[in-house]
Formats: sequence, structure tokens, C-alpha cells
Amino acid sequence: MNSSIGELKLEWAYEHMDVLRAVRERFRDEKPFDGLKIGMALHVEAKTGILALTLRDGGARVRLASCNPLSTDDSVVEALRFQGLQVFARKGESRKEYYENLHKVLEIEPDIIIDDGGDLTTLLHKDYTYIPILGGNEETTTGVLRLRVMEKKGVLRFPMFDVNDAKMKHLFDNRYGTGQSTLDGIMSATNLTIAGKTVVVAGYGWCGRGIAMRMRGMGANVIVTEVDAIKAIEARMDGFRVMRMIDAIREADFVITATGMKDVVREEHILAAKNGCILANSGHFDNEISKRDLERLSRRKRKVREYVEEYEIGEKKIYLLGDGRLINLVAGQGHPVEIMDMSFAIQALTAEYIAKNHRHLENKVYPVPTEIDYYVARLKLKAMGIEIDALTEEQRKYLEEWEEGT
Repeated sequence: MNSSIGELKLEWAYEHMDVLRAVRERFRDEKPFDGLKIGMALHVEAKTGILALTLRDGGARVRLASCNPLSTDDSVVEALRFQGLQVFARKGESRKEYYENLHKVLEIEPDIIIDDGGDLTTLLHKDYTYIPILGGNEETTTGVLRLRVMEKKGVLRFPMFDVNDAKMKHLFDNRYGTGQSTLDGIMSATNLTIAGKTVVVAGYGWCGRGIAMRMRGMGANVIVTEVDAIKAIEARMDGFRVMRMIDAIREADFVITATGMKDVVREEHILAAKNGCILANSGHFDNEISKRDLERLSRRKRKVREYVEEYEIGEKKIYLLGDGRLINLVAGQGHPVEIMDMSFAIQALTAEYIAKNHRHLENKVYPVPTEIDYYVARLKLKAMGIEIDALTEEQRKYLEEWEEGT
């Protein structure tokens, strides 16, 4: 692989990541991670590369592996290695290789971890219990769900920060990032029209909201499925039809899962799907669409495009995109650069917070400090050339009053 291709991708990302660039410049001067080791398991592509280099410029020794076997950009890996970064990832890793690479990250006995999905954290609780971790960050919904279970059961052995639910992360990364990149991945994989098609979106969290919004914007007829009554009402009030998956899939041209739950599309849904239905996943793990049921029900399977598998089930054909893995990274380019700029700035700043405050943290799941959220927001506004109002002193006093009419 020619590292110059990856170097150009890194350069493009760096030029469009104004917020993280400002953080990186400060880190170069202050070296907040001097003497510390940071282990990372994220999608290894250009935006992630800029985060890793930012942490290194802050004084850290960094090791990076992928959090998904199909999301790595090999050209970026080569470019990062050329710059001296220790990266253990390749696109198309086997399960064995995937875990071997995670183990290589942990071999340096990191002080701080940055995880996406929770696999690195899980290994630290199973095979590396002797490593004294100062704390870590979790990037995505799936990983945060696992962390909260660990905290509830009393087994979480070091503090973790829920980066996924920082306002500047979930409002932009999950909604606008996932919405655009999922559309990008599906169109790249299929080369089919979205307009006029019926698209079923499973899950109406921030990711599902973004996907539904973007699909509607492309002219799709969108149906939302949910298990949460409040989110289901919200989807309906936002103008989408809301149905059970067993009913929705009968109409679906596309089904896109974004829930963090396994078996969202399973045997009964596959049997009910119409001929030509295309299944795609934007959740972290490749278990939202039951590949086990697809394999068992099909009489023949073949690859019809680079990222499209065709399953013959009875007299119909069902298609699975990207092996059921994150379609926005398997067949697309991941989230837009400017979106990940904000998310990765939060990662970098939260890691700095851990480095400076770990002695005062308990073994529980913490929200990202509010001051980090607003710091990133102010940096982003500055980069966009936007000025906003500030409260006057009289207005500040008004907020502290309670008497009627004051």
C-alpha cells in the first residue's frame, strides 16, 4: 500500500479539523500526557489518525488498533506507521487477528484507554486485571451500554467517561454524521436510487433520527420501528410512520438497523420480507441482523457486488450489505471530517481531564464535563466565523431571582 495516499488523506482531514487542530497546538506546548501511555481501539481511518497524532504530540506513547475488522483504511495505517505511530490494524481482519491486535495495544500497559464498542475495556477486565488504568473514554452507544451494566454489577475497575452522550458528540456525530455516512455507504454499496423507495429504520435514538432524516431528504418513504414508547411517539410526531418490524419489513426496499441490540432482524422478519429487500446495519456490532438466520434459511448465497451478498430464500432474494457490519465504514468513508473534528476533540480533552484529575475519580461511568462540551462548542463557532450573544449582568441577576414580577 502506498503511504502517500494515506498521507494525503491525513492532510485533508487535518486541514478540515479546526477544533482538534487548536487542541493539538495547545497540547504541543503543554504536553499534558508526558510520560503516559494511551491505548486506543477505534475505526482506523484518517480522522482517527489525527486524534492519535494529537495525543502523541501531547506527550503520550500511543498504540492504536481497530474496533471493527472491516473499518480500517490500510493506506492511512501505512501513513501513520511512516510517521512513527504504532498501529495494529488492517481491513478484513479475521476474528483471531482482530483480538491479537487488541492484545498488542494492551501489551504496553496503557495508563488511559480510548475505546469504541467496549472490546478493549472487556479485555482489561478479563485478561489484564493487573494493569492499573487511570481511566478511559467510550465512544459509542453499544460500549456505554456495556459499561453501565459493569458499573451496576460492581465489576467496573476504573473510571470511564461516556463520550457518546456528550452534547457536542451525540447531537452532531450520531445525528448528522451517522445520517450522512450511512446514506453514503448504502449508495456506494448498491448504486441504487433512494427516492421513491420504502426505507425502514430500526431504532429512533440519535443515530436512527439522523438516518431517518437523511433518507427522507433523499425522497424515501420512511418507516421507524421502536421498542421504546417515548421514542416511537417522537418518531410519529416527526412525521414518520411507526410500525412493528414484522409489519414494516413487508413493505421495505431497505432496512437499516441502528439500535445497539442483537437480532433486530431475525427469522420471522426475513421470512416476511418482500423479494429484493436490502438489509444494512449502522450499529456497532454485526449482530443486529441475524446472519445466522439468513444462512440457515437460504438455499444459496453468492456475492453479487463488492459489499453485497445475495441470499436465495424460497422464491425470493434478500440482500445483506457489508457482512452486516457498519455500512458507513465498510462501504463508505465514515462520518464527515468536520463532524469527527468535534467528537475527537472531546476525546482528546476528556483524556486530558483524566490525566489531570484521575486521583479524584471513582470506578464508575462519568459524563463528559460540561465545560469540555462548551469549550468545543466555542472553538467550533470560532472556526465557523459565528459570534453569539452573551447575557448582560442584569440578565444574570434575573436568573437568580425567584420573586414574581422581578
